[in-house]
Amino acid sequence: MSQMSKIEAVATSDVDEQNARLLRDDELGLRDHGLEYLRPDPVVHIPFPDGTALTMWHDVDATCEEFARFSAADAGSYRRMIAEYDRVKGVIGAHRNTPVGYGPSLDERFAALADGARWRRLVHRSAWDVISDAFEDWHCRAAMLWLAFLTMQPPQRPGTAPLAYSLPFGRQRDSWILPRGGSGALPAALARLITSHGGQIVTGQRVRELIVEHDRCTGVMTDDGTQHRATKAVLSTVHVKHLVDMAPAHVWGDDFVGGVASWRPGVSMFVTHYATREPPRFPGQGGDVVPVAAGLPTSVERVLRIGSDFDAGTVALDDPVQLVLCPTVADPGRAPDGHHTLKVIGFQPYELPEGPAHWDEIAERVSRANLEHLRRYAPNLVDDVVLATRICSPLDLERTNAHNWHGSCHGGDMDPSQSGALRPVPGWAQHRMPLAGLYQTGATPLPGGSVSGAPGRNAAMVLLDDLGLDVPVPA
Repeated sequence: MSQMSKIEAVATSDVDEQNARLLRDDELGLRDHGLEYLRPDPVVHIPFPDGTALTMWHDVDATCEEFARFSAADAGSYRRMIAEYDRVKGVIGAHRNTPVGYGPSLDERFAALADGARWRRLVHRSAWDVISDAFEDWHCRAAMLWLAFLTMQPPQRPGTAPLAYSLPFGRQRDSWILPRGGSGALPAALARLITSHGGQIVTGQRVRELIVEHDRCTGVMTDDGTQHRATKAVLSTVHVKHLVDMAPAHVWGDDFVGGVASWRPGVSMFVTHYATREPPRFPGQGGDVVPVAAGLPTSVERVLRIGSDFDAGTVALDDPVQLVLCPTVADPGRAPDGHHTLKVIGFQPYELPEGPAHWDEIAERVSRANLEHLRRYAPNLVDDVVLATRICSPLDLERTNAHNWHGSCHGGDMDPSQSGALRPVPGWAQHRMPLAGLYQTGATPLPGGSVSGAPGRNAAMVLLDDLGLDVPVPA
């Protein structure tokens, strides 16, 4: 069941081995139902305030040449990190694609590797630890920090070290992967798959409560009073912060309710959507670069400030760190001929000293500051190029989709206390909820948000196992 079926693909997913079986290898046969992915080149363009830039290309040698323009040693570090993660990606991918308790722990998987002891320690370090050790030039450091931040975990945080490897590796291997036709293409293909097997999909009916009979979840009730009964089980994607309000408190137990009460949202986004006459054009020595994705880290110090600004509730408009996406560069069918869609993403706190409602007063000013900052790097985006604008503050993101609780598109923070076997609540990481007959998937259980399919795949393993079916588990 889902409070909202809309999927907003933010292109921040950890595109590593976790999604190989499901998406890259098309485990469900979604290509037969119209799903097609594009892999644009260049992958991402990262300009800097001093007029230089670093471009990631789909070819690793070409990307290393970009690093080498700043530092030959840093080019070597980048190549080494890509190779190192290539050797360990299967271990990390298998861990993320295995329900808790259904296979070896990550430590046990690492123990089987020749350099496993190093990785056992490394996964507890921060992305900044890794990047500051491996890279010497500030441009290279800023670019790597920006990439490592794209699951919106502050890069100084312990436990983020794998992101310094996996996010660049995923982009390097699979590019800034896009579904042709827009982010709705994935759920549309899934819907066609379900209905082709006799399933039924009901939209426009928000679930308001769980039906509980004899201490078991036997269905759901929607806002219009309609009851939908389950014959075997109920599988939920409702955010855990809302899920606990859909049944009496006693069915959850104090430990579960207390765990949900302490849930933290994590860094939230501020997004402005534009309809434009042109894509962003970034001037370069060999001519304009026109990428699908661009990153504006500004500096090492600015990226490292994101976490502290967020914690303080500070709306920082100086040199805002940005992710800029223009998918119509690679997929022109998303807009009328000669036009483009542009998405400018900044990172701002949901909680403000004046309260979240203050976003309604300042959203236009923040959006304008973000656009002015982008224009320093893409000066062609003058007012006449912009045809229409839609602003989504962290508060607006929550209003649009209740699963974006407090503006977090990944379901909630993924710090060590909300990761692994502690997600979503200690003792309840196996997708089985305290209420019998109810299972949880989506962004709040293991392994967390991003367009990977891993939470659903893991939940399916547990549910099918409980139904007595033979379910293969990754080795």
